[in-house]
Amino acid sequence: MKTEGTAEGIERFTSPGKGRGLRALKHYKVGDLLFTCPAYTYVLTVSERGNHCEFCFARKEGLSKCGKCKQAFYCNVDCQRGDWPMHKLECSSMCIFKENWDPSETVRLTARIIAKQKTQTEKTAAEKLLTVSEFESHLEKLDNEKRELIQSDIAALHHFYSKHLEYPDNAALLVLFAQVNCNGFTIEDEELSHLGSAVFPDVALMNHSCCPNVIVTYKGTLAEVRAVQEINAGDEIFTSYIDLLYPTDDRNDRLKDSYFFNCDCKECATKGKDKAKMEIRKMNEPPKPETIRDMVKYARNVIEEFRRAKHYKTPSELLEICELSLDKMDAVFEDTNVYMLHMMYQAMGVCLYMQDWEGALRYGEKIIKPYSKHYPPYSLNVASMWLKLGRLYIGLEKKSLGVKALKKAIAIMEVAHGKDHHYIAEIKKELEEK
Repeated sequence: MKTEGTAEGIERFTSPGKGRGLRALKHYKVGDLLFTCPAYTYVLTVSERGNHCEFCFARKEGLSKCGKCKQAFYCNVDCQRGDWPMHKLECSSMCIFKENWDPSETVRLTARIIAKQKTQTEKTAAEKLLTVSEFESHLEKLDNEKRELIQSDIAALHHFYSKHLEYPDNAALLVLFAQVNCNGFTIEDEELSHLGSAVFPDVALMNHSCCPNVIVTYKGTLAEVRAVQEINAGDEIFTSYIDLLYPTDDRNDRLKDSYFFNCDCKECATKGKDKAKMEIRKMNEPPKPETIRDMVKYARNVIEEFRRAKHYKTPSELLEICELSLDKMDAVFEDTNVYMLHMMYQAMGVCLYMQDWEGALRYGEKIIKPYSKHYPPYSLNVASMWLKLGRLYIGLEKKSLGVKALKKAIAIMEVAHGKDHHYIAEIKKELEEK
């Protein structure tokens, strides 16, 4: 196990059977901060413009807008100046294309990487252990569909960014987009709402486990990595690349599709949680194995159908998809089955969007207990669900239940985010006001 570079308390090394990895040089207890990593580059999602500063991601009212495009918002002149090297890639283009300006977030992020690489010739503070140029692309493993999607992104890059970017050739762009797809991160808020996308090279060095010993959270555009299990000197540091709700075969299909490997962690080897995650309804005559297999296939198809439908169907139509699929799966699956929980979560999201607070609460109350069982300790998914429930209870005049739920969220977040995180301060302020 060769060592390849160190930072305080951690080191890059060659992990047997996994390639590059990150290893602890000292003991960390649960909640300890292992390291931080500033974003190499990042982009605020379009739907959050006006709610968050484009430069520092601060969430506040009264942001000032860019005088030219009037679509980017900032805390003050300092944030606007700080963002200009990246915002100038889009500002005039947004003025020209107006409502037709719609590059994907991946295209926007990749454009910023290209611009940064032109001006930044030395390693950045984000690349103490891994440089962007070292990112895995897995280019040789891409099927035709994935290659076509990248070519579509390359075409959009040329279409929207031709004035301000000098492009590498098509082959180099193919590699870069493949690298971003495998190594990019999504930044989320305390309720796991999407805020933007970013590249954190040193964080990308960590390998995956379905029993992770660290968790990644964000403070603005800074990634923070904290222990969620005891870590001893010499232990490899593992994060999770995917949502851990699902059973082993499903998780590995997701890993194979996006990251081109199968997981060999303890959870995948033992499939210890699969039975509880795939709870089957108790009946006089148990369903046949093929009936269960067919329902799992249906569930996975409807999850994909819903993901696509979010782009073009109305909220009412989306809620109908959720309700119909839940009715169908209910014939075979218990409410605690993860595929039922997935569609309940989607239904809850639609209810929140439609401001049907009672409907959202009904789904949330069904979700929280099995979530707490299926997810690992200190899960952000569990914390965000307690947080949503707490805010719903308080909004619906159920103060004592709301206070209890918010305190449960805080208990998880103090480990995952750190006790000094501004999200925790905001929730505590909500509690004081109630």
